Amino acid sequence: MPEFTHIRVDGAPHMVDISGKPPTVRTAWARAEMRLGPEIVAAFDGKDLVTPKGSVTQTAVVAGIQAAKKTSELLPLCHILPLDQCEITVTPDFPGHKLLLDCRVRATWKTGVEMEALTGASVAALTVYDLCKSISHDMEILSVRLMEKTGGKTGIQPPPSP
Repeated sequence: MPEFTHIRVDGAPHMVDISGKPPTVRTAWARAEMRLGPEIVAAFDGKDLVTPKGSVTQTAVVAGIQAAKKTSELLPLCHILPLDQCEITVTPDFPGHKLLLDCRVRATWKTGVEMEALTGASVAALTVYDLCKSISHDMEILSVRLMEKTGGKTGIQPPPSP
């Protein structure tokens, strides 16, 4: 049975003590991939889609950054950490009816930033869904995954380019 760092011997959850760890540069890149129906794709002008609720891409960017900063408020055992950088990019892949939402995060701290990147990408995708549902509900969040992580004990390298 694997050892879970956030579960004590008695089975109770706890936040791991990181006080003895030195700060190091940590980065993470997460991606949410969405499938958008033809009505939504048709409404994009090549760069953005403006709905009655506002700009889809700009609102998704701001929402993703805000979510990354608030990760420790959403995930109960996640440490509060000072982000040095957070960037959200929204990339249409409309021949495939896909939208890619990437969140890249950087911090100099004692623990990794992958949860912040995953949260940022997830909330950016949820924001796209919220803003586009007035056009059509024909869309889905296909995946949210960690693409790359550096710093700390383990790293994850980006997938090879197609």
